[in-house]
Amino acid sequence: MQLEDYLRGWAESCPTKVAIICGEETVTYHELLEKVTHRSLEYKQLEGYAVVIRSSQNIEFLVTYFACHLAGKAIVPLESDCTDAKLNTIQQEINTCQIPSNVADILYTTGTTDKQKGIMISHKAIVANAENLLSAMQFTSDLLFVISGPLNHIGSLSKIWPTIIVGATLNITAGMKDMNAFLRAFQLPYHKVATFLVPSSIRMLLQFANKDLTALSEKIDFIETGAAPMTQADMEALCRLLPHTRLYNTYASTETGIICTHNYNSDYCMAGCLGKPMKHSSVFITTEGNVACKGDTLMEGYVGDDALTLSVLHDEALFTSDQGRIDAEGRLHLTGRSGDIINIGGYKVNPVEVEDAALSFPAVADCICTASSHPVIGTVLKLYVVPKDGKELNKKALFTHLEQKLEHHQVPQLYTIVDHIERTYNGKLNRKFYQR
Repeated sequence: MQLEDYLRGWAESCPTKVAIICGEETVTYHELLEKVTHRSLEYKQLEGYAVVIRSSQNIEFLVTYFACHLAGKAIVPLESDCTDAKLNTIQQEINTCQIPSNVADILYTTGTTDKQKGIMISHKAIVANAENLLSAMQFTSDLLFVISGPLNHIGSLSKIWPTIIVGATLNITAGMKDMNAFLRAFQLPYHKVATFLVPSSIRMLLQFANKDLTALSEKIDFIETGAAPMTQADMEALCRLLPHTRLYNTYASTETGIICTHNYNSDYCMAGCLGKPMKHSSVFITTEGNVACKGDTLMEGYVGDDALTLSVLHDEALFTSDQGRIDAEGRLHLTGRSGDIINIGGYKVNPVEVEDAALSFPAVADCICTASSHPVIGTVLKLYVVPKDGKELNKKALFTHLEQKLEHHQVPQLYTIVDHIERTYNGKLNRKFYQR
């Protein structure tokens, strides 16, 4: 079955149930199917197999998304502010490549490390990803799932899939652009509410809305996070605010799909722990220490790049650049990314460990650790730091704090105070920006 088969089933069995809420607008499952069916007739007339569009946080985008599938087309959702030049370039690439007929979605990566790549996801992978989430996080039909991230990225887009399959209700918001609107979604008359948030969004809520979270704690069924590492300090803070909420840290990527997850608000709260593989997935660690994944959630390949596809997708596995280990309980732990490790005097430094330690300092709101060149001692660590509002950041005190938390070679030598840290649209640290 495809996603749209489930949509049709709910439209027939529960026609008046609300499928999507966006601001003041709502559509039932019956109304949604009608809109999707009508729109699909337009897409059937289009030449080519794939439809390239800009994504948006509204009901119309989801109508288009389902309609493309129903019309037998693949959809290529780009970021909402994608330039005309970029859209045309991707459209030309799509038009000149052979897209397999089982491909449903083509998602373009954020391009933080190199040029953007189009990742092909099949209908089978969509359902397998949905079933992974359904079994691990227990989506139910009485759930309201709040979407806050961009729908051209697998982090938020993948939550559409299990919500529709189980016949629950989606609430589309603009995320942290309007924190009050995001929080109002949780106050709607639903007994169970859940959401997916990247770590930077969780940090914003912890800073500016911890009282609101506490007030909503009995309604929040679960919160999933992913896309970037979450710090130990933030994990522990969220556990304190939401003692009865399931809090999941998930291992996923556009290439691999949704692979592992762990409820860190259970009996084991540890940064970097991403839990055990889900229903349709398995993981192993290569001899080089990298994470490799198997199962039905894997991508079909990269658009127009067979060589790159074969370099990571072979022997029925997807080989990642993430470094990790599997503990005695079978839980996956990430220890860094191959390309992010910094060599300092022969020592290998994972910048995430440095950033985690810095974020535990009371005056630090955000930071990024990078390599920098020193005229005398060569490569050194540099820490860009955003102070918390209303707090003065003492660099010497921060240095002392890091000395107590880290090994000597992990402590940055250079410190720069900035007003923000560059991130991608899905919340990842934009390390490429600081390598210029």
